Amino acid sequence: MSRKAFAAALGGLSLACALQAVAADAGADTGKALESGHEYLISTNYPNNLHVIDMQTDKLYKTCTIPGAYGPGMTQLSPDRKVAYILSNHYADIYGIQLDDCKPVFHATIAQKPGENARAMFSMTVSHDGKEIYAIANPTLILSEHYEVQQPRLQVYSVADGMGAKPVRTFPAPRQLTIMQSGDDGTLYVAGPDIYKVDVKTGKFDVIIPSRNWKRPNYAPPDVLYVWNQQTYPRDFSLLYTTAKFKDAKQDMATADFLYGFFNIDLATGKTETVDFGPVTEVYFSGIRSAKDRNVIYGVLNRLAKYDIKEQKLVKAANLDHSYYCLSTNKAGNKLYLTGTLNDVAIYDADSLERIGDLKLPGGDMAITTSQAFVAN
Repeated sequence: MSRKAFAAALGGLSLACALQAVAADAGADTGKALESGHEYLISTNYPNNLHVIDMQTDKLYKTCTIPGAYGPGMTQLSPDRKVAYILSNHYADIYGIQLDDCKPVFHATIAQKPGENARAMFSMTVSHDGKEIYAIANPTLILSEHYEVQQPRLQVYSVADGMGAKPVRTFPAPRQLTIMQSGDDGTLYVAGPDIYKVDVKTGKFDVIIPSRNWKRPNYAPPDVLYVWNQQTYPRDFSLLYTTAKFKDAKQDMATADFLYGFFNIDLATGKTETVDFGPVTEVYFSGIRSAKDRNVIYGVLNRLAKYDIKEQKLVKAANLDHSYYCLSTNKAGNKLYLTGTLNDVAIYDADSLERIGDLKLPGGDMAITTSQAFVAN
């Protein structure tokens, strides 16, 4: 063997050994259990990553692999904070990943029969007791010469069914449903044309907050674009809206005030709110109320903004180096975590809105991920 060939072979062997070592290290990392009482942030990105970030150090703690293709990577946590459920595989499957060891423990497919193509448009969550998974299926029959759009369904899965879960109950559902959360009394709350409360035993849908059909005097119908299904520390289920508030019954758009507001359901009590919080100066994709001051709400897209709810005014705003879609806060309420779009997490001081850190995640874009902050049990 020539010296050049030997060197090439040795180099190839060294590379193979290095890759094996990296793979071994990665495998060891996936088995690194979460520390009880420690605060973490989970987020997802391409090609199939579920990242766990240590919120004390703001460093990457571990990365788990999500089965199937990526997208949208929307996450929901079990009540005991042991399992992350991910809506992925192009909105067609739900996967449960055990956070301590990255082991897949749950899998459900949204489509339920041959020839059916079904997607859940961000509409997936976990029951208050962790025993069931809820999803809204939007099915289409794929026939030889045409498609037939079918009635949407609320599908209820048992967590105990594990990797081969099938719906244990199904009910007809309204169209255009998106994010959902489970209240402490077992009521399911679902956002759509209006916000509904649902009896998951009978499938009965009732409007709890009118949105498209609200009757607020001298207000235009609200515009809602909100698909970030956050499980917050204060137990809020919130969506942002924009609207026009008119001076009088003439409803003159030229003199109207254009406002941002939020719908909110307190998941502990079921109490609802419809609250304007400030003038429309730009578009926000997601917002979150402060974990330490209920009078403060933040919004994010092209800027990070802070509002005084009672005064209905913009208090402060920070320019960003690129758009971020999803906004999370730590339990103390003193740090904000911006995720979504690219593969970096931007960290801001919640009071000053000064950037205090950032973290580049392995892999590609997070796109429209939903991140969740939590304290491990």
